[in-house]
Amino acid sequence: MVWEDVEVGEPGAGQARVRHSACGLNYIDVYHRSGLYPLPMPSGIGMEGAGVVEAVGPGVTNVKKGDRVAYASAPVGAYAEVRIMAADRLLNLPDGISFDQGAAMMLQGMTTQYLLKRTYKVQPGDSVLIHAAAGGVGLIACQWAKALGATVIGTVGSDDKAALAKAHGCDHTIVYTRENFTERVKQITGGALLPVVYDSIGKDTFVGSLDCLRPMGMMVSFGNASGPIPPFDSSMLASRGSLFFTRPSLVHYTAKREDLVATAKDLFDIVLSGKVKIEVRQRYALKDAVQAHRDLEARKTTGSTLLIP
Repeated sequence: MVWEDVEVGEPGAGQARVRHSACGLNYIDVYHRSGLYPLPMPSGIGMEGAGVVEAVGPGVTNVKKGDRVAYASAPVGAYAEVRIMAADRLLNLPDGISFDQGAAMMLQGMTTQYLLKRTYKVQPGDSVLIHAAAGGVGLIACQWAKALGATVIGTVGSDDKAALAKAHGCDHTIVYTRENFTERVKQITGGALLPVVYDSIGKDTFVGSLDCLRPMGMMVSFGNASGPIPPFDSSMLASRGSLFFTRPSLVHYTAKREDLVATAKDLFDIVLSGKVKIEVRQRYALKDAVQAHRDLEARKTTGSTLLIP
Protein backbone atom coordinates (compact mmCIF):
# COMPACT_ATOMS: atom_id res chain seq x y z
CA MET A 1 0.00 0.00 0.00
CA VAL A 2 1.23 3.45 -0.89
CA TRP A 3 0.07 6.99 -0.06
CA GLU A 4 -0.65 8.95 -3.25
CA ASP A 5 -2.18 12.25 -4.33
CA VAL A 6 -5.07 11.79 -6.77
CA GLU A 7 -7.64 14.06 -8.39
CA VAL A 8 -11.09 13.39 -6.90
CA GLY A 9 -13.32 15.54 -9.11
CA GLU A 10 -17.05 16.22 -8.93
CA PRO A 11 -19.80 13.74 -8.12
CA GLY A 12 -21.90 12.41 -10.98
CA ALA A 13 -25.55 11.42 -11.06
CA GLY A 14 -26.54 9.59 -7.87
CA GLN A 15 -23.16 10.28 -6.25
CA ALA A 16 -21.83 12.35 -3.35
CA ARG A 17 -18.38 13.62 -2.42
CA VAL A 18 -17.48 13.02 1.23
CA ARG A 19 -14.61 14.54 3.18
CA HIS A 20 -13.65 12.03 5.84
CA SER A 21 -13.08 12.93 9.47
CA ALA A 22 -12.12 9.33 10.24
CA CYS A 23 -11.85 5.99 8.42
CA GLY A 24 -12.43 2.56 9.95
CA LEU A 25 -9.93 -0.32 9.98
CA ASN A 26 -11.45 -3.77 9.56
CA TYR A 27 -10.17 -7.28 8.97
CA ILE A 28 -11.85 -7.39 5.57
CA ASP A 29 -9.28 -4.75 4.56
CA VAL A 30 -6.58 -7.36 5.20
CA TYR A 31 -8.45 -9.85 3.00
CA HIS A 32 -8.62 -7.27 0.20
CA ARG A 33 -4.96 -6.31 0.55
CA SER A 34 -3.74 -9.93 0.67
CA GLY A 35 -5.82 -11.05 -2.29
CA LEU A 36 -7.98 -13.48 -0.30
CA TYR A 37 -10.87 -11.37 -1.59
CA PRO A 38 -9.50 -10.28 -5.00
CA LEU A 39 -9.86 -6.70 -6.24
CA PRO A 40 -9.19 -5.29 -9.72
CA MET A 41 -5.79 -3.64 -9.49
CA PRO A 42 -4.66 -0.96 -8.92
CA SER A 43 -7.28 -0.24 -6.27
CA GLY A 44 -8.10 1.83 -3.27
CA ILE A 45 -8.92 0.00 -0.06
CA GLY A 46 -11.19 0.41 2.95
CA MET A 47 -14.92 -0.11 3.51
CA GLU A 48 -15.88 2.38 6.23
CA GLY A 49 -15.75 6.08 6.97
CA ALA A 50 -17.49 9.10 8.47
CA GLY A 51 -17.39 12.76 7.53
CA VAL A 52 -19.22 15.62 5.83
CA VAL A 53 -20.87 15.72 2.42
CA GLU A 54 -19.06 18.33 0.29
CA ALA A 55 -21.17 18.04 -2.86
CA VAL A 56 -23.87 15.91 -4.43
CA GLY A 57 -24.59 15.03 -8.04
CA PRO A 58 -27.86 15.18 -9.97
CA GLY A 59 -30.75 13.17 -8.59
CA VAL A 60 -29.45 12.81 -5.03
CA THR A 61 -32.17 13.34 -2.41
CA ASN A 62 -31.15 11.33 0.66
CA VAL A 63 -28.19 13.59 1.58
CA LYS A 64 -27.18 17.18 0.92
CA LYS A 65 -24.09 19.38 1.22
CA GLY A 66 -23.09 19.80 4.87
CA ASP A 67 -24.72 16.59 6.15
CA ARG A 68 -22.85 14.48 8.71
CA VAL A 69 -22.70 10.96 7.30
CA ALA A 70 -21.18 7.53 7.81
CA TYR A 71 -21.10 4.33 5.79
CA ALA A 72 -19.78 0.78 5.56
CA SER A 73 -20.17 -0.30 1.99
CA ALA A 74 -18.62 -1.35 -1.27
CA PRO A 75 -16.93 -0.26 -3.42
CA VAL A 76 -13.66 -0.10 -1.53
CA GLY A 77 -11.83 3.21 -1.26
CA ALA A 78 -12.42 4.53 2.25
CA TYR A 79 -8.69 5.04 2.96
CA ALA A 80 -8.85 8.57 1.61
CA GLU A 81 -9.17 12.17 2.73
CA VAL A 82 -11.97 12.70 0.19
CA ARG A 83 -13.88 10.26 -1.99
CA ILE A 84 -16.84 10.04 -4.33
CA MET A 85 -19.34 7.26 -3.76
CA ALA A 86 -22.94 6.23 -4.36
CA ALA A 87 -25.11 8.52 -2.26
CA ASP A 88 -27.65 5.80 -1.48
CA ARG A 89 -25.00 3.99 0.58
CA LEU A 90 -24.60 6.98 2.92
CA LEU A 91 -26.38 7.21 6.27
CA ASN A 92 -27.04 10.40 8.22
CA LEU A 93 -25.31 10.33 11.60
CA PRO A 94 -27.56 11.18 14.56
CA ASP A 95 -26.48 14.22 16.60
CA GLY A 96 -25.51 12.06 19.56
CA ILE A 97 -22.95 10.03 17.62
CA SER A 98 -19.53 11.49 16.80
CA PHE A 99 -17.56 11.06 13.59
CA ASP A 100 -15.08 8.85 15.45
CA GLN A 101 -17.88 6.60 16.73
CA GLY A 102 -19.46 6.50 13.30
CA ALA A 103 -16.26 5.47 11.56
CA ALA A 104 -15.52 2.92 14.28
CA MET A 105 -18.88 1.18 14.38
CA MET A 106 -20.66 1.07 11.04
CA LEU A 107 -19.15 -2.11 9.61
CA GLN A 108 -18.65 -3.91 12.92
CA GLY A 109 -21.93 -2.70 14.39
CA MET A 110 -24.11 -3.48 11.38
CA THR A 111 -22.39 -6.87 11.14
CA THR A 112 -23.32 -7.49 14.76
CA GLN A 113 -26.91 -6.42 14.10
CA TYR A 114 -27.51 -8.92 11.33
CA LEU A 115 -25.62 -11.71 13.13
CA LEU A 116 -27.59 -11.44 16.37
CA LYS A 117 -30.97 -10.40 15.03
CA ARG A 118 -31.28 -11.91 11.55
CA THR A 119 -28.82 -14.77 10.90
CA TYR A 120 -29.60 -16.39 14.24
CA LYS A 121 -32.13 -14.46 16.33
CA VAL A 122 -30.70 -14.44 19.84
CA GLN A 123 -33.39 -14.97 22.47
CA PRO A 124 -33.38 -14.27 26.23
CA GLY A 125 -31.83 -17.27 27.97
CA ASP A 126 -29.69 -18.37 24.99
CA SER A 127 -26.04 -19.16 25.59
CA VAL A 128 -23.87 -18.03 22.68
CA LEU A 129 -20.18 -18.37 21.80
CA ILE A 130 -18.41 -15.37 20.26
CA HIS A 131 -14.88 -15.95 19.03
CA ALA A 132 -12.40 -13.04 19.20
CA ALA A 133 -14.54 -11.46 21.91
CA ALA A 134 -12.08 -8.59 22.46
CA GLY A 135 -11.99 -7.67 18.76
CA GLY A 136 -13.98 -5.04 16.91
CA VAL A 137 -17.11 -7.09 16.27
CA GLY A 138 -16.51 -9.04 19.47
CA LEU A 139 -16.80 -6.14 21.92
CA ILE A 140 -19.95 -4.85 20.23
CA ALA A 141 -21.46 -8.33 19.97
CA CYS A 142 -20.80 -9.16 23.62
CA GLN A 143 -22.62 -6.01 24.75
CA TRP A 144 -25.51 -6.43 22.31
CA ALA A 145 -26.00 -10.14 23.04
CA LYS A 146 -26.03 -9.35 26.75
CA ALA A 147 -28.66 -6.64 26.15
CA LEU A 148 -30.76 -9.27 24.37
CA GLY A 149 -30.69 -11.46 27.49
CA ALA A 150 -28.08 -14.01 26.40
CA THR A 151 -25.35 -15.66 28.43
CA VAL A 152 -22.20 -14.71 26.54
CA ILE A 153 -19.15 -16.97 26.24
CA GLY A 154 -16.13 -15.48 24.48
CA THR A 155 -12.73 -16.71 23.35
CA VAL A 156 -9.73 -14.40 23.70
CA GLY A 157 -5.96 -14.66 23.33
CA SER A 158 -4.76 -13.27 26.66
CA ASP A 159 -5.78 -12.37 30.21
CA ASP A 160 -5.82 -8.67 29.32
CA LYS A 161 -8.23 -9.36 26.49
CA ALA A 162 -10.33 -11.51 28.82
CA ALA A 163 -10.68 -8.59 31.23
CA LEU A 164 -11.66 -6.30 28.37
CA ALA A 165 -14.31 -8.73 27.10
CA LYS A 166 -15.74 -9.17 30.61
CA ALA A 167 -16.01 -5.40 30.96
CA HIS A 168 -18.15 -5.42 27.81
CA GLY A 169 -20.73 -8.02 28.77
CA CYS A 170 -18.92 -11.34 28.33
CA ASP A 171 -20.03 -13.70 31.15
CA HIS A 172 -17.41 -16.41 30.58
CA THR A 173 -14.05 -15.90 28.89
CA ILE A 174 -11.90 -18.70 27.49
CA VAL A 175 -8.21 -17.97 26.87
CA TYR A 176 -7.72 -20.20 23.85
CA THR A 177 -3.90 -20.11 24.09
CA ARG A 178 -4.07 -22.31 27.19
CA GLU A 179 -7.60 -23.74 27.29
CA ASN A 180 -9.53 -26.06 25.00
CA PHE A 181 -12.51 -23.89 24.15
CA THR A 182 -14.74 -26.85 23.22
CA GLU A 183 -14.18 -28.56 26.56
CA ARG A 184 -14.74 -25.30 28.43
CA VAL A 185 -18.04 -24.71 26.62
CA LYS A 186 -19.16 -28.19 27.66
CA GLN A 187 -18.24 -27.37 31.27
CA ILE A 188 -19.92 -23.96 31.26
CA THR A 189 -23.15 -25.31 29.75
CA GLY A 190 -23.21 -28.51 31.82
CA GLY A 191 -23.00 -30.52 28.62
CA ALA A 192 -26.05 -28.84 27.05
CA LEU A 193 -23.91 -27.10 24.37
CA LEU A 194 -25.02 -24.09 22.33
CA PRO A 195 -27.67 -23.02 19.83
CA VAL A 196 -25.19 -20.83 17.93
CA VAL A 197 -21.48 -20.08 17.49
CA TYR A 198 -20.29 -16.83 15.89
CA ASP A 199 -16.88 -17.53 14.36
CA SER A 200 -14.68 -14.93 12.65
CA ILE A 201 -11.48 -16.98 13.02
CA GLY A 202 -12.01 -19.61 10.33
CA LYS A 203 -9.64 -22.52 9.78
CA ASP A 204 -8.24 -22.86 13.32
CA THR A 205 -11.60 -22.93 15.13
CA PHE A 206 -13.94 -24.57 12.61
CA VAL A 207 -14.14 -28.15 13.88
CA GLY A 208 -14.01 -27.09 17.55
CA SER A 209 -16.86 -24.67 16.92
CA LEU A 210 -19.00 -27.42 15.39
CA ASP A 211 -18.36 -29.51 18.50
CA CYS A 212 -19.76 -26.71 20.69
CA LEU A 213 -23.19 -26.92 19.05
CA ARG A 214 -26.22 -28.83 20.26
CA PRO A 215 -28.32 -30.75 17.72
CA MET A 216 -29.75 -28.42 15.07
CA GLY A 217 -27.47 -25.63 16.26
CA MET A 218 -26.13 -23.01 13.86
CA MET A 219 -22.51 -22.42 12.93
CA VAL A 220 -22.14 -18.81 11.72
CA SER A 221 -18.80 -18.35 9.97
CA PHE A 222 -18.31 -14.66 9.18
CA GLY A 223 -14.53 -14.28 8.94
CA ASN A 224 -11.22 -15.98 8.20
CA ALA A 225 -8.63 -14.40 10.51
CA SER A 226 -6.66 -17.67 10.70
CA GLY A 227 -7.26 -18.54 7.05
CA PRO A 228 -10.24 -19.83 5.08
CA ILE A 229 -12.07 -22.98 6.15
CA PRO A 230 -10.91 -25.86 3.94
CA PRO A 231 -13.47 -27.87 1.95
CA PHE A 232 -15.38 -30.24 4.24
CA ASP A 233 -17.75 -33.18 3.98
CA SER A 234 -21.31 -32.17 4.77
CA SER A 235 -21.68 -35.39 6.78
CA MET A 236 -19.71 -33.52 9.49
CA LEU A 237 -22.90 -31.51 10.05
CA ALA A 238 -25.18 -34.55 10.03
CA SER A 239 -23.06 -36.60 12.42
CA ARG A 240 -23.05 -33.78 14.98
CA GLY A 241 -26.82 -33.47 15.07
CA SER A 242 -28.16 -32.00 11.80
CA LEU A 243 -26.26 -28.75 12.26
CA PHE A 244 -26.81 -25.64 10.16
CA PHE A 245 -23.84 -23.84 8.58
CA THR A 246 -23.91 -20.36 7.06
CA ARG A 247 -21.34 -17.93 5.69
CA PRO A 248 -23.13 -14.55 5.71
CA SER A 249 -21.91 -11.16 4.50
CA LEU A 250 -22.94 -7.61 5.36
CA VAL A 251 -23.03 -6.81 1.64
CA HIS A 252 -26.02 -9.09 1.12
CA TYR A 253 -27.83 -8.20 4.34
CA THR A 254 -27.73 -4.49 3.42
CA ALA A 255 -27.98 -4.71 -0.38
CA LYS A 256 -31.43 -3.08 -0.40
CA ARG A 257 -31.55 0.54 0.74
CA GLU A 258 -34.42 -0.21 3.14
CA ASP A 259 -32.43 -3.00 4.80
CA LEU A 260 -29.37 -0.75 5.08
CA VAL A 261 -31.40 2.01 6.73
CA ALA A 262 -33.18 -0.39 9.12
CA THR A 263 -29.90 -2.09 10.12
CA ALA A 264 -28.20 1.25 10.78
CA LYS A 265 -31.19 2.59 12.73
CA ASP A 266 -31.12 -0.44 15.02
CA LEU A 267 -27.40 0.14 15.59
CA PHE A 268 -27.82 3.88 16.20
CA ASP A 269 -30.68 3.25 18.64
CA ILE A 270 -28.80 0.76 20.81
CA VAL A 271 -25.67 2.96 20.89
CA LEU A 272 -27.71 6.05 21.81
CA SER A 273 -29.44 4.01 24.55
CA GLY A 274 -26.06 3.37 26.18
CA LYS A 275 -26.48 -0.42 26.09
CA VAL A 276 -23.67 -0.70 23.53
CA LYS A 277 -20.65 1.57 23.91
CA ILE A 278 -18.31 2.21 20.99
CA GLU A 279 -14.75 2.71 22.15
CA VAL A 280 -11.93 3.66 19.81
CA ARG A 281 -8.94 1.83 21.24
CA GLN A 282 -6.32 2.64 18.57
CA ARG A 283 -5.74 5.57 16.23
CA TYR A 284 -3.25 5.81 13.36
CA ALA A 285 -2.59 8.54 10.84
CA LEU A 286 -4.11 7.44 7.54
CA LYS A 287 -0.66 7.61 5.94
CA ASP A 288 0.43 4.94 8.47
CA ALA A 289 -2.14 2.38 7.30
CA VAL A 290 0.63 -0.14 6.56
CA GLN A 291 1.61 -0.23 10.24
CA ALA A 292 -2.04 -0.44 11.26
CA HIS A 293 -2.42 -3.55 9.12
CA ARG A 294 0.72 -5.09 10.61
CA ASP A 295 -0.59 -4.54 14.13
CA LEU A 296 -4.05 -5.86 13.28
CA GLU A 297 -2.66 -9.06 11.78
CA ALA A 298 -0.31 -9.51 14.75
CA ARG A 299 -3.35 -9.34 17.08
CA LYS A 300 -1.94 -6.29 18.83
CA THR A 301 -5.23 -4.38 18.55
CA THR A 302 -8.46 -4.64 20.52
CA GLY A 303 -11.90 -3.24 19.78
CA SER A 304 -12.18 -0.54 17.13
CA THR A 305 -9.34 1.19 15.29
CA LEU A 306 -9.42 4.44 13.31
CA LEU A 307 -7.29 5.87 10.54
CA ILE A 308 -7.26 9.68 10.75
CA PRO A 309 -6.78 11.66 7.49
